[in-house]
Amino acid sequence: MAITVESQKRPEGSKPKALRRSGLIPANLYGHKGTESISLVVDAKVVERLLKQAAPNRTEIELNIPELEWSGKTVLREVQIHPAKGTPYHLSFFVTKA
Repeated sequence: MAITVESQKRPEGSKPKALRRSGLIPANLYGHKGTESISLVVDAKVVERLLKQAAPNRTEIELNIPELEWSGKTVLREVQIHPAKGTPYHLSFFVTKA
């Protein structure tokens, strides 16, 4: 079963704490062969569903970024969890070979 995640480019100058308050989780997309990292935001409810279905470094995820007209297969490389609240506060996606 393929997991599809919709994401948006992170607004320039936005603060992570303000994004989390508004229901968005900061994320990064990076790849191999010198590909530049892209700062993203993902809806917190989508992240909750994703973490129930996907295992870091194992599950392939179809990531869509409509603003950049980019879509591709990724792996959830790292999930940072808030130590006190137990909620996710940052994700890292790694591009796999297409």
